[in-house]
Amino acid sequence: MDVYRIKKNAEFRAVYKRGKSFSNNLLVLYVYMNRKNVNRLGVSVSKKVGKSVVRNRIKRLIKESFRLNSDYMKVENGYDLVFIARKASNGKSYVEINNSVKNLIKKAGLYK
Repeated sequence: MDVYRIKKNAEFRAVYKRGKSFSNNLLVLYVYMNRKNVNRLGVSVSKKVGKSVVRNRIKRLIKESFRLNSDYMKVENGYDLVFIARKASNGKSYVEINNSVKNLIKKAGLYK
């Protein structure tokens, strides 16, 4: 399954405003039904989390985790998902980020 990206500020704001949020100690997930047949992913990492190298690494880990989970765990289609990294995600391994992403997707009830 292809993963489409949310890139525009207005799209992020729409998900924040109309979506439902789920959180754990590393990430926050906003979910909004987009009435399309694809899922769109947005990732936001604040400067409070760390320097650009750290922020980009966290973004890559979240995107890869979502890509693998959407392929193997059968995430339902038709949603905009925005992950926001918390300060605690700085320095975490792929396994910890992956478990956090899985936990939030389960909390949101998006597994088929």
